Amino acid sequence: MIRKIFPLLAAAAILGGEARAQHEYAEIERLRKLNETVSGIRPTADGEHYTVIEENELVRYAYAAESAGEKLLPRTDAGFELVDYEIAPDGRTILVADGRTPIYRHSYTTRYHLATPAGMEPVLRDYDAARDASFSPDGRLIAFAHRNDLYVYDTALRTVQRITSDGQWNRIINGTTDWVYEEEFGITRAYAFSPDSRRIAYLRFDESEVPLMEMMRYDGQLYNKAFSFKYPKAGDRNSTVQLWVCDLASGESTRIDTGAETDQYIPRIGWTPDGRLWYFRLNRRQNTFEAILCEPHGGQKTIYEERAQQYVERVDDSTLTFLDNDRFLVKQETHTGRMHLYLYSIRRGILNAVTRGEWDVTELVGATDKRVWYLSTEGSPLRRRLYSIGLNGKDKRRLSDREGFYTVAPGRGMKYYIATCSDAATPNRIEIRTGAGEPVRTLASGEALLRELATAPRPVKEFFTFVTERGDTLNAYVVKPAGFDPTRRYPVLLTQYSGPGSQSVCDRWSLDWEDALVGKGYVVACTDGRGTGFRGEEFKKRTYGRLGALETEDQLSFARHIAAQAWADPARIGIYGWSYGGFMALNCALKGHGLFRMAIAVAPVTSWRYYDSIYTEIYNGLPQYNADGYDDNSPVRFARLLDDTKTRLLIIHGSADDNVHLQNTMEMARELNRAEKRFDMMIYPDQNHSMLPDCRERIRQKMIDYTLEHL
Repeated sequence: MIRKIFPLLAAAAILGGEARAQHEYAEIERLRKLNETVSGIRPTADGEHYTVIEENELVRYAYAAESAGEKLLPRTDAGFELVDYEIAPDGRTILVADGRTPIYRHSYTTRYHLATPAGMEPVLRDYDAARDASFSPDGRLIAFAHRNDLYVYDTALRTVQRITSDGQWNRIINGTTDWVYEEEFGITRAYAFSPDSRRIAYLRFDESEVPLMEMMRYDGQLYNKAFSFKYPKAGDRNSTVQLWVCDLASGESTRIDTGAETDQYIPRIGWTPDGRLWYFRLNRRQNTFEAILCEPHGGQKTIYEERAQQYVERVDDSTLTFLDNDRFLVKQETHTGRMHLYLYSIRRGILNAVTRGEWDVTELVGATDKRVWYLSTEGSPLRRRLYSIGLNGKDKRRLSDREGFYTVAPGRGMKYYIATCSDAATPNRIEIRTGAGEPVRTLASGEALLRELATAPRPVKEFFTFVTERGDTLNAYVVKPAGFDPTRRYPVLLTQYSGPGSQSVCDRWSLDWEDALVGKGYVVACTDGRGTGFRGEEFKKRTYGRLGALETEDQLSFARHIAAQAWADPARIGIYGWSYGGFMALNCALKGHGLFRMAIAVAPVTSWRYYDSIYTEIYNGLPQYNADGYDDNSPVRFARLLDDTKTRLLIIHGSADDNVHLQNTMEMARELNRAEKRFDMMIYPDQNHSMLPDCRERIRQKMIDYTLEHL
């Protein structure tokens, strides 16, 4: 049952604490915003410039020369909101997206304009739900989706060609993706022009047999409404996906044979530089991955295949990169148990390993016909270094001259790149460098934040490893308050995510709501348990088929390790997590036997049977064949274990969470009520999985207040 409202005197004391905490959180937000970033960087075709959106303007900068930047859009009307853009191949015309009406977390419809030196002209005005528009390679055509059908607009003739006509909400989708592809494969655009702009390949989703999910919307209306969409949960029917190609001259569409199996995934499609269609094929279990090339005569050839006992790491745009008409790069970990790069030939198969070693390539930054640039964990899994290397695996050069965590925005052809580096003690430094690593100029040095930190230093993460009772060595950090006295005992909040392949313990600058607690005299600690990433395939895949079992053991071990420290108050240990981390916070609260005085679970999965097919099945198998792996570690099965005399539990959820549905929290509440357990719950109406659009800051303030009150 939910705890009752606190008495008036207690509430007055809480309000005073809230005011103090709000001041502390405001200071954290102010400092966080002082950490300079350059986001949304897009290189231009000439390799000499890049563009960014700044204050509702599209601005172009040169890599080599410092300038105020060139505004590329003409004056816009009041109410114009620049949310996306694409520059045509000729560099003169810009396709501009104005405003966004969300569909799911990532997808949206918008209004489109074409910007030229002559002005800004609305296009596609008769299509009020247009989305995912882009130029053809020759710049003449614009493909776009509208109400689940695919269209092509001719900018010269100002005519629209309809490619498909069977699109229907919750039934057929053409040229865009269904919910689960959008969320888990990270794509909404499901079409690709051929290099000569004469053909367009697209995916067709038949989701008619996918179970229907209804999510209630309130929106301040007198009568609430259900938002219905197709959401395949673990073990349920997925969309049947087909690959089609339309000849734009004739208007004729041809279906491409993708095999007899229909219960499979086609997560990417595209064309080779010389105009041959390719597609990725992934089986339902996600342990067999193929890249397939369609030859002009109609035959098909598997140019790359990868199999794994548990699963093949989730594919994305960098899994396979074509360099020319024959050679391509592959990023994979099954050969050696470490993520590395390999050079392949369409005609001859594998040519050579490009990288090798007991560390992981974390990102393929860029490639030319001679060299590759990549980020890796060489030196430490907590950090990222930038290297370049020849395609033959020789002439390796380290380009990052500092130790820390690097991210890189590549320029076209890798003549330049923009590198951001920070570590736990030092905020972002952003530099432009040549492809050889030579400094060109500094975009941001972090001086304003460094001055602040010089006058009022912030506590810094202290990294360490510890060994669990089972003998596993885990990476961890602790943040101690200013003026830390090792003879005192401090309350400790454990923060974690713990999901497969994730990483929370890394040497980079960050501030969030937990740091407000450090300012109030709390210690914050974190560990990455088994199943997390960047320590090799074997470490990551230990949790396969039993999500939550080993991760919970490791977090409990960490809590006991922290509680045993002379400076920790063992009666005041708390734990927090969001999403997968919320699932873990619940498991720890239920199975900790009073070890935790407080637990906060935000948007938690409470049974993997409630979550989507792609994510859950890759890590846990199908429930039809692994029922125990789903049920033995689901919090809804263990509500009776909560020791509510020792552990204060808060569950938080947004009612419009289309990712981890409110169902998870409702079923958890049902089981806790059945077990007659006391707990607290906060529901944020019409907020999604990220607590947007309105409550991002509010929920963090709520967690600060709750921790100050109960830990």
